[in-house]
Parts: sequence; C-alpha cells; structure tokens
Amino acid sequence: MQRKIMVVTAAYGHDTVRTAGGQIALLPIIAKAGADGVEIRRELFTPAELQALPELASAIESAGLLTCYSAPEPLFMSDGALNPQLPALLQEAKTLHALWLKVSLGHFSDTKLFNTLRDWLESSGMKLVVENDQTTCGRLPPMQRFNAASHTQKLPISLTFDMGNWLWVGDSPEAAAQQLAPSVGYIHVKAAATHRDSYRAIPPDEADPRWLELLNTLPIDVPRGIEFPLEGADLTAVTRRYVDLLRKE
Repeated sequence: MQRKIMVVTAAYGHDTVRTAGGQIALLPIIAKAGADGVEIRRELFTPAELQALPELASAIESAGLLTCYSAPEPLFMSDGALNPQLPALLQEAKTLHALWLKVSLGHFSDTKLFNTLRDWLESSGMKLVVENDQTTCGRLPPMQRFNAASHTQKLPISLTFDMGNWLWVGDSPEAAAQQLAPSVGYIHVKAAATHRDSYRAIPPDEADPRWLELLNTLPIDVPRGIEFPLEGADLTAVTRRYVDLLRKE
C-alpha cells in the first residue's frame, strides 16, 4: 500500500496563506502536487473562516484530499484538568471529516480523567493524536508516561512524532523514536538546523543524513506530514518534489 503524504498548510507560511486567500486556496496546489491529504491548522483561520468549516470540508472533498485537523491546544491544562475546549475541537474536526484531531500533551499528571476523555472521544467518533511540542510538556519523559498510561487504559489515542521538535526541548530524536515508535500514528517530517540560540525547520534532504535515517526508524505505514518550509515561485512543483521524496523513502 502506498503511504499517505499530507501537506501541512503552515508549511507555506502565514503570509503566503493569507495572501493566497486562506487555507482553502492552497487545496488546488496540494492536490496537483499529488499529495493524499492536507493538515488544516486552526491557528491560521480568520474568525469568518472558522465559521465556514462545512464549506472548507466540501472544498477538500472536491479536491480529492484527506484531512487532518490541528489545534494549538494542550490536552491537559496547567492544573492537570482536561482542556474544556476539547469537545468543541473534536466537533470541528468532525465537521471537516478529519481523520483525527491533533493536539499537544500539556500538563499530564495522572489517569483520573481518562474516563471523561474516553467518553468525549466516543461521543465525537473522532480519533486523537498527541504531539510532542516545543515546550517542556513535550519532552520524552512526560510523553512516555502518557503513552504508557494510554496503553494501560486502552485509550484510542496515538502519537504524532514531530521529528524536529525534540531538539527544541533538548531531547534526542533517535532516543524518542526508539521508545515511542510503536505508538506513532502520524509523523511530522522536518529536519532542524541550529539558528542563533535555537533551531529552525528545514527540508530533510537539505540536512545531514541523520534525518532521513531517523525517518526510516519510524513506522513505514503511517501518514507523513510535510511541516518544513515550502517556498518558491512554483509552489506546486516544490510541493510535488517533497511529496515524491517522502513517498519513496
């Protein structure tokens, strides 16, 4: 089976998205590039666009694309409570006919709230993927604790493995892959290069072999999302180049 390649709209940059006319305007580019789907980012919506999710869902379907939905929200709040916005976010994902909703972990402490979380997921019919973000909550130890607890409680949750984010929090991407790979349901593909006192995302073929080697240690049958910068005069050609690359590797 051919692996699925998703294109994250944020890869084109906020200014490009806005100039083009919003995320809906990028769908023809992504479809013509041969991608299987699009990752829609909630933070890139204007208030009016957020009210027009059914129209966006129809446009995505017309373009022949799959959808995943990303919200810049933690699963657990700073006090350890479940994010009260989660049911609404799951409904937004459902309106988009998304494969899943992606959030970050946040301040996970224990499993007391797992029954509530299970109820929310079952009520929505949506899958949830939890990503390692660029905060201390996205470090390997809390991600491991949450992953182990989810397995024990048989929660219908998998992980988004962001290849580059581990460096932002001082962890080894390779060590994370060794520990978490069996639970990974989605991969955010990007390499990272040092930039001033931090890092910046770059395409994996413009970096050292480490990144493609890391990708080969992750599950081969889960969707891969392009989350490094897609720039150039011909965005369709640029996108197609990386869709083809990630489908082959």
